[in-house]
Amino acid sequence: MNISAEKARLSAQSRFTVEDLHTLVSILRSPEGCDWDAEQTHVSLRSCLTNETAEVVEAIDNGDDPSLREELGDLLLQIIFHSVIAEEEGAFSLDDVVTEICKKMLFRHPHVFKGEEKPDWNVIKAAEKELRRTGKW
Repeated sequence: MNISAEKARLSAQSRFTVEDLHTLVSILRSPEGCDWDAEQTHVSLRSCLTNETAEVVEAIDNGDDPSLREELGDLLLQIIFHSVIAEEEGAFSLDDVVTEICKKMLFRHPHVFKGEEKPDWNVIKAAEKELRRTGKW
């Protein structure tokens, strides 16, 4: 990644994608970024994740859509942040996170995506657990 070019590109934009946020966090954690962001770990960000989650719940409870939009962004930042750290560690990528949740939603909703009968929730959860246990997921 050409960090200088990406900094300029992001600075000139007024609308952004999830990929832009991923790039932004990667820049913040780079040697050309922010010392604080670069020092963070999954553990050090744990309280940020729980705080942002609580703020999302509070916005929902208050029926406050502008706050909900803001707090969902803060929560998304945490998800991207953890994904970038994992990428740096060689553990998994943001694409892996997205793939995992898409596979899970497709598996849990065969009545929507395969035209099958709606499954019993306990049966579908047990089947998913077994596939994960046996490495067939």
